[in-house]
Amino acid sequence: MEPIVSIENLSKDYETGFWKKKQVRALDGVSLDVMPGQIFGFLGGNGAGKTTTIKILMGLIFPTAGTARILGRNIDDVELHREIGYCPENPYFYDYLTPLELLKYFGALFGQSSSKQDEKSRELLTKVGLEEKDWSKQLRKFSKGMLQRVGLAQSLINDPKIVFMDEPMSGLDPIGRREVRELIADLRQNGTTVMMSTHILGDVEALCDEVAILTKGKLAASGTLYDLLQKNEEHRSFEITVNGLAANSLIAELAARDGINVNANPTGVTITVSDENDVESVIHASRKLNGTLVSVLPVKQSLEELFLSNTNNPPA
Repeated sequence: MEPIVSIENLSKDYETGFWKKKQVRALDGVSLDVMPGQIFGFLGGNGAGKTTTIKILMGLIFPTAGTARILGRNIDDVELHREIGYCPENPYFYDYLTPLELLKYFGALFGQSSSKQDEKSRELLTKVGLEEKDWSKQLRKFSKGMLQRVGLAQSLINDPKIVFMDEPMSGLDPIGRREVRELIADLRQNGTTVMMSTHILGDVEALCDEVAILTKGKLAASGTLYDLLQKNEEHRSFEITVNGLAANSLIAELAARDGINVNANPTGVTITVSDENDVESVIHASRKLNGTLVSVLPVKQSLEELFLSNTNNPPA
């Protein structure tokens, strides 16, 4: 199966300064593929290069080096835009239009009939969770979260094969985030590919088939979440929860052992051990002190830890 998005050695330099110009590299030799039907998460801190990459793919800015293809066609093919959707982080629309008028306008740009424009606009405004009473209000009266919903709707007006979303949850409350997550999941169910940049790691874990992490313009890691998180499985630790114990008592009992951390909790203690062989020793010591064993759990690397480790240790 051919990738729906293929990026090869993509780089982008910006010129900064007034008198003494200098080049700043915002994107540095990034290569990655997005396969059809995926929800692909694009992660990175502020200034990592996420938005720069998406703007290059949209043809809004031009790369300094490298190539990119969408649906097997070069990104400079203008006709390509009939088959893709784009929702920027901060969508800006004509202030005095209503959501219905705006979506009908975009529908007309794609050659839709008047009846199709009306039908599709109403369908999408309902799908993104914008209340019907707001469909006839001017956009200048909308909050950031409401504008974000309209932006999501316009990105789907042409039934695109792939949608690019830059921080799609920006400005949304918890209910709105849940509704947009459900919308994105429905897109995958219907065969639409989604490539989204975000810094909300919980949304990535809930939605994404694959992720790429950018750090200072370079690709730090990419792959499925399962594969990326399993790489450090051999270094996992264990967390043991025991009720009815004082932390000081257990610390004294285990004083001769290294690599064991004991922390008090409201009902007892939580013990973290770095060596599986220490689990039995901790359980034995806890029972000796009349503690009640609650759980023994392996501690796997979280997406947050993976993100921070790649952000704090960028590729050379």
